[in-house]
Amino acid sequence: MKHVEYDVCPHCGEQIRKGARACPHCGSDEETGWSENRYLDGIDLGTDDFSYEEMREEEFGEAPSRPPQKRWIYVTAVVILALGALGLVLMLRR
Repeated sequence: MKHVEYDVCPHCGEQIRKGARACPHCGSDEETGWSENRYLDGIDLGTDDFSYEEMREEEFGEAPSRPPQKRWIYVTAVVILALGALGLVLMLRR
């Protein structure tokens, strides 16, 4: 099996075969914009210490909300128990 070496597209950053004449992902080549200056170089994404909760509070001014409580389960259980008790009372009265 032949070992294939890869490079990085200088335009979009995707992995391409070494020596490729064009990038199959973005279509960039020597004539249309293939260059050593990558458009994403120098961008600081700050992903090292990212916290979604902190970002949300900073952006929206609120702490993350709690998941909704499932009160309908408790209400349904109480209704079923009440109907069962009523049915038992009516059955015993006969």
